[in-house]
Amino acid sequence: MSKYFDLAGFVNAWLFGEDEVVGVDAVMADDRPLASLRVVSLAQNLPGPLALSMLVADGMDAIKIEPPSGDFLSLAAPAWYAELTKGCLVRAIDLRSEEGRKKLRKLLASADLLITSQRPSALARLGVSNEALAEINPDLCWVEIVGDARSPEIPGHDLTYQLEAGLLSPPMMPRSLIADLAGARQAVRAALALLLGRALGRPERRRQVGLRQAAEEFAAPVYHGLTGDRGPLSGAVAAYRLYRLVDGWAAVAAIEPHFAAGFAREVGGDPEAFFARQTVATTTALARARDLPISAIPNA
Repeated sequence: MSKYFDLAGFVNAWLFGEDEVVGVDAVMADDRPLASLRVVSLAQNLPGPLALSMLVADGMDAIKIEPPSGDFLSLAAPAWYAELTKGCLVRAIDLRSEEGRKKLRKLLASADLLITSQRPSALARLGVSNEALAEINPDLCWVEIVGDARSPEIPGHDLTYQLEAGLLSPPMMPRSLIADLAGARQAVRAALALLLGRALGRPERRRQVGLRQAAEEFAAPVYHGLTGDRGPLSGAVAAYRLYRLVDGWAAVAAIEPHFAAGFAREVGGDPEAFFARQTVATTTALARARDLPISAIPNA
């Protein structure tokens, strides 16, 4: 459908009675790998929209269904929301109403992929379950984003999953949403696996992605001793550490033997004293001149 029709015009006319459908001459053929596939997403906040944007970037038609109140991300980070929904058809549908659920079923009947991020009990109330989807469209693949795949009804968010995974140093708040970002990528991976499996005749149509499990995967360097206390990437090694400069900070990542040897030749036996005399400019110049993996930034 994406090769020959304007998706927004087609869905507007089909579901909402709006009168313009753009024909074959208006849209150039799309040669991206996921063109001609369609995804319907009920997922709000960050993981779902981010996953959707990655699928759209590879050509998939995307219909994002939001409640009448909208997606919280549009209020919390409107510029990011606009970036993530670029190329998507966004529609407000009240899925608590029978008319809204009817519209959803109609969309799913011709979709290739469904992405959700609600708890299973909430989805069941909307008529979304394995049995219901198989009846609507047996070829439909479903990626279900949940908080914790082991206990999907227990509420949580990125902050709780990072704390549980050992990625935080309280009371410092996280600088990034690791569980959400990792979960989005896991959702895309699950979607591609399901779609490829379907093309190969495999029966699997549903995969569940847990944000807690995504955070745990990103915490593997801690679990395996790389970044934990006294680990080789924890700052215990002089060649892999942060150093204070006169006007900022330097990150030294000279972990490979040839980089470590070059670093030792340049800074001598007391790297802290060496960098305490350096500026961002002199440190950057040193890194470039000696081909060392060192970055420097000024104080905020």
